[in-house]
Amino acid sequence: MRVERLAIPEVCVLTPRVFADERGFFFESFNARVFHDLLGSEAVFVQDNHSQSVRGVLRGLHYQLPPHAQGKLIRVIRGEIFDVAVDIRTSSPTYGRWVSRVLSAENKSQMWIPAGFAHGFLTLSDEAEVLYKATAFYEPSSERSIAWNDPTLGIEWPALDVDYSLSPKDAAAAAFSEVMNSAQ
Repeated sequence: MRVERLAIPEVCVLTPRVFADERGFFFESFNARVFHDLLGSEAVFVQDNHSQSVRGVLRGLHYQLPPHAQGKLIRVIRGEIFDVAVDIRTSSPTYGRWVSRVLSAENKSQMWIPAGFAHGFLTLSDEAEVLYKATAFYEPSSERSIAWNDPTLGIEWPALDVDYSLSPKDAAAAAFSEVMNSAQ
């Protein structure tokens, strides 16, 4: 497994070694020992989530408040997404910065987003299926959202030939400054 640390080094892209031939392919998508050796961090995953979205669906930017903050390991098993992590750790030198990566069934890469980050993605392909391994259980009272298009963050979402489609909750998400001021 190859690890690439992004501009915010706690967020990593993990790309497996794929064994492929005319019959298909095989790869190890997760191994706790390898994960720990590569990242120097233990991750106990307690919940797996699976979402399906059509082209132009934008989900996020979601996070949970401590003590329910979630680390997430994101993987695409069909299609392609533009995946984003925003540092919301107020004591971090990269607070308010974001990193992104295109994840796809083809590249088989995964993005590790530790607790303390908001997460969102935009579906680039006609359909995409995304798997998330999470380090904490979903807790509705702890769930929060930041506006995907917040000018303070300045996320450079890809232009598509369709309008973005958001859930009512995501369309009504609060500004980054509003959410972060209320959390302090």
